[in-house]
Amino acid sequence: MADDFLTQRGWRNFVGLPSPCAEVGIDLPGDRVQVRSDREGYVDLRFPNPGLAPGWHDVALHGPGGSHSSASVLVVGPDQDFGIISDIDDTVISTSLPRLLIAAWNSFVRTEQARQPIPGMARMYQRLLADQPDAPVMYVSTGAWNTYPFLTRFLARHGYPAGPLLLTDWGPTNTGWFRSGTDHKREAMRELARALPGVRWVLVGDDGQHDVALYNEFDREHPARVRAIAIRELTPTEQVLAHGTAAGLDPVSRRRRKAGPAPLVRAPDGDLLYPPLRSVLAQTDRDGG
Repeated sequence: MADDFLTQRGWRNFVGLPSPCAEVGIDLPGDRVQVRSDREGYVDLRFPNPGLAPGWHDVALHGPGGSHSSASVLVVGPDQDFGIISDIDDTVISTSLPRLLIAAWNSFVRTEQARQPIPGMARMYQRLLADQPDAPVMYVSTGAWNTYPFLTRFLARHGYPAGPLLLTDWGPTNTGWFRSGTDHKREAMRELARALPGVRWVLVGDDGQHDVALYNEFDREHPARVRAIAIRELTPTEQVLAHGTAAGLDPVSRRRRKAGPAPLVRAPDGDLLYPPLRSVLAQTDRDGG
């Protein structure tokens, strides 16, 4: 079965029948919560913790016509003060986004087995979590929800820690043909700041899109909520594939936007990123920041 998954073409991820505006029952301890899916068929809601202990839990979902499924839910403990927010594209997986034709080839044609992890990034996350195994890891990406099954398999197969995936819808919106990836990431991080006010984040991204500017913006908006920013530097070839030029996008962003107070480290892969990141985190802890 695993081999069958690995040899599937990417387009299979986008073949499915949504259930827009459908009644969905969620089984929680002592109660069933009735909600309604949105116009794309997704369920996105907030409600008080019904007594679930920190950690991962499976909850049952009941849909129309007797359909049912389950979902994994992560409960973050109230005393948890460390977490990681990670980009996905070109940070943990090589995708060569957002060039449209290349993105379409990666998403619809290439097999899952052909997708490559970024060297050393899984090891870096494992090391960061060695002393804090219950810390949340939130993957925030402009990728479509349709790719969720593939991404969860990819992350597990290559040793990345499990974590919620905050993805977006694929296709046109009311205002354009494609959704704004920057706006999606910005809103997702703001929601995490509201939902987990005690967590101070390590923000991990790359310099091929707008992660540096976005992370600096989040750092300025939420003082003392960012421990450090770690940026994976794309090669000149990857930069060309990502946006058409050999230079990263973030130097331009830095001229336009003032950086925040959190330390920022850079390196081309996870193995080279970890030593300076570990150093600045240790210094932050010593300073009590």
